[in-house]
Amino acid sequence: MYNAIMKTLARFVQEKREQVGLSVTGLARKSNISAEIIEEIESGKELFLPVTVRQNLAKGLKCLPEEIKKYEKDFSTDFVPLSVIDSLKDLILNGAGGLKCPKCGADLITKVEKMYDLEDNLVLHPKAHCSKCVFQIH
Repeated sequence: MYNAIMKTLARFVQEKREQVGLSVTGLARKSNISAEIIEEIESGKELFLPVTVRQNLAKGLKCLPEEIKKYEKDFSTDFVPLSVIDSLKDLILNGAGGLKCPKCGADLITKVEKMYDLEDNLVLHPKAHCSKCVFQIH
């Protein structure tokens, strides 16, 4: 068995999901999160979760949000100035293509996630992860 230091967010979510007896689709329904997001978490593409996703996921997994948070990693601001990250977010929202990772220069894989706030207003959230290193924008 993995200890807490070695366990990843992906492994934790997958193990908890299996413990509560849910498929990815079942967890998606129970947590009110898309199956695509759960698959991204379990595949290791998502290393840091927005608060609402963490809370909903915890509800579906029957655990505390703090249990999930301790496995999250936030590499996005380790060595990259926030001004660069903000600039990349603007470029992503404006549909710019061919963006490069500010840490290693490899291609950035980008998308704009559509979310809704508490008043059902559409909120566009830029996301990106590097095709080579751990850099990501969440």
